[in-house]
Amino acid sequence: MEPLNVLMVGTGEYTTGFVGTGASGSDKKVGVVGLSMFDLRRRGKVGKLGMVGVNGTKYPAIREHLHKNITLAYNNLDTRFDSYPADDAKDPDAYKAAIDLLKPGDAITIFTPDTTHYPIALYAIERGIHVMITKPAVKLLEHHIALLDAAEKHGVYVYIEHHKRYDPAYTDAKFRALKMGDFNYFYSYMSQPKSQLETFKAWAGVDSDISYYLNSHHVDVCDSMVSQLGYVPVKVSASASKGHAVALGCDKSTEDTISLLVHWEKADDPSKHATGVYTASWTAPQRAGVHSNQYFHYLASGGELRIDQAKRGYEVSEDSAEQLMWYNPFYMRYAPDEDGNFNGQSGYGYVSMEKFVDGCRSVNSGALKPADLDAKGLPTLRNTIATTAILEAGRRSIDENREVRIEKKDGHWKLV
Repeated sequence: MEPLNVLMVGTGEYTTGFVGTGASGSDKKVGVVGLSMFDLRRRGKVGKLGMVGVNGTKYPAIREHLHKNITLAYNNLDTRFDSYPADDAKDPDAYKAAIDLLKPGDAITIFTPDTTHYPIALYAIERGIHVMITKPAVKLLEHHIALLDAAEKHGVYVYIEHHKRYDPAYTDAKFRALKMGDFNYFYSYMSQPKSQLETFKAWAGVDSDISYYLNSHHVDVCDSMVSQLGYVPVKVSASASKGHAVALGCDKSTEDTISLLVHWEKADDPSKHATGVYTASWTAPQRAGVHSNQYFHYLASGGELRIDQAKRGYEVSEDSAEQLMWYNPFYMRYAPDEDGNFNGQSGYGYVSMEKFVDGCRSVNSGALKPADLDAKGLPTLRNTIATTAILEAGRRSIDENREVRIEKKDGHWKLV
């Protein structure tokens, strides 16, 4: 198979690890997308690499950051890339010019504010470009459906970067849950410390909310499990708390914590119901000791399981941190191998990237069609439509102060 040419759309923390004037203070100090793509290029799976943002004046600092923290750290790993716009320019539409330079069968990754996902993805799809979109795919169900129609028309692969599906504990939990009988109850919690709001202040409460940002993980995990048991979401009510984020300087509409109450129903037996409760917050304590507190409880007719993925039996105490820290090397393993090369290919953040690259190359070679990748149960655009429906229904429930119904008939979804 030919190497895949990839344009990385977005220059922020998840792509480069660079925020503002230096490395992020989170667990993504050298990013995920860029590092994974540089290593996949080293391995021969990726060819040309490009990066496009809005502010080209950031690129000299980004290149210096990548050279210092990736090239020098991993045996001279090549971090070169073509960049758009020019280093002395700012252009919110630079993604169009960059995509226009690609050829059909090339790919883009979209790690930008949520409201930009739809126009960027549609522009690429209509030009025969494969697309990876960070979660949430889009904010509106109608946009999800429009992208799905466009992707089918142009024969491209659209993949949603739900990396929690590849967390080894979550993968094992799904395998076991499918053997436990009918779905009964799911509860999840995920949070990040208040310090993250400094990174997100420009868009928090304006372009998106904490439910789209973090609840999207566990809503997708739950749906990927229970949809195989025949369950579909039928109605959503949501509640939010507010005050701390606004006091920290975020937009006055920014909620601190959002909880979604989702009613599920078995499609072939409407007498069987289940409940899902999904809570997310970005106002957790500054010194919680973890970047993401995350756990869930699943109850079925024949068993239950609990997963706490915040503290994984790996505790670190350093004078510089002035507290205990719990790290997650299963997500991105940054320690090099014995030859000095990047050694994180088994981290579930990297696995997610490689799944997308492998899928695109398989479609380009003719070995698979996008529908074949849907059938594999990957987080494709088609396989994540319920997650978008739930997240939008939750947003509307808060804004309109009512319960929102989700209807699926003959494969067509709508909110009522």
